[in-house]
Amino acid sequence: MAPVYWFLVFIGVWWLPLMLVGADEQQGEGCSRSANRCGNLTISNPFWLAETDAARSCGILDFKVTCYKNRSATLRSSVPLIPGFAINSISYEERSLRVVDEGKQKLLEASSGCGIKIGNTSAKLDTQFRIDLGNLNLILYNCTKESAVAAARRDSGLVQTRVRCRNEWVVFVRAGVHHDRIGNYARYAMEGCDATVVPVLGSSSGKTNASDYEQLIDDGFLLTWEDPPPPLPPAAHGRHNKKLILIGFSVCYNQLANMSSVGGAPT
Repeated sequence: MAPVYWFLVFIGVWWLPLMLVGADEQQGEGCSRSANRCGNLTISNPFWLAETDAARSCGILDFKVTCYKNRSATLRSSVPLIPGFAINSISYEERSLRVVDEGKQKLLEASSGCGIKIGNTSAKLDTQFRIDLGNLNLILYNCTKESAVAAARRDSGLVQTRVRCRNEWVVFVRAGVHHDRIGNYARYAMEGCDATVVPVLGSSSGKTNASDYEQLIDDGFLLTWEDPPPPLPPAAHGRHNKKLILIGFSVCYNQLANMSSVGGAPT
């Protein structure tokens, strides 16, 4: 059997316990469970404030909040190096929070859209969070073909934004699209344009105006969260990790065996 196969098995077995130790640290050992303040927000369980002067984790990573200059709180993006979400308000009773997609704000503030990737807001959310069904959506169309730009300008339901990259592409926006639980927006596709879905707050009338796209993005949207599972008691961590190490080794071994049988080590 190829040496690289056994090397990958060794790496998997060596790395998995380290990963599980990190998961144990997220249970909050040595961390305060009392509420903290960031600006006018109360940051309390399950959320926790990141410590800028320490690498210690005091909760589940999905609920990590960064406080800037004790004025503004930000929820992290699940995609590394991508801007996250500014938190405007939190309701612990309703398990909801109003947030603003900082990446879309930066897109609107940029003097040029060149070099900026536009992606779906939902792609940056951690698994504990859901976009509230009461939100509406903006759909941004990044049109790169002249024929697509001309067609978009003829569509009365679209508004041209000021986001563009020279003569390479132009962004249009459609408003008032209802949130789809499974993310099926195929009927809003436009040939020659890449579509991006951005949730915004719903209105009592159920309507929004595409011309107000900047204000709608700045006003944010509602997220809900699921309560995380309770932490394991300290005595159970060792037993839990041993089981996961064995399971992880088994999965790693089987997957590598399958890859070996269909053409060797992965590239």
